[in-house]
Amino acid sequence: MRKRILVLDDNQDILDIIHEALLYQQFEVKVTLDSTTIINITQEYQPNLIILDYHPTGKNGQEICQLLKTHPDVGHIPVIICSAYVQKDTDLSAWGCDDVIAKPFGLEELTEKVNNLILG
Repeated sequence: MRKRILVLDDNQDILDIIHEALLYQQFEVKVTLDSTTIINITQEYQPNLIILDYHPTGKNGQEICQLLKTHPDVGHIPVIICSAYVQKDTDLSAWGCDDVIAKPFGLEELTEKVNNLILG
């Protein structure tokens, strides 16, 4: 069974790039522009990993990550936050996420971080 990844971003171009890159790596990928229903989408899709934009429309990625991480049904799912507003040495504990990818990012960096969190 292929590992599932849920991606939230408000930029369709970025969603398309991430979607194609992860499909190529044999992951099942669901993308969404809607941050308001992320908990419901996560509960229904049951991903093995979530990738969040830091500044989607609505709440910011840190707030969404905290909602996900404190939710009893989905809090165990690793979360990567993508942001143009962070440095590679950002303190993850303040964000509640498992990893950060600074935008712009390379596809090799994306797949490496995804594989590290999903496959160990």
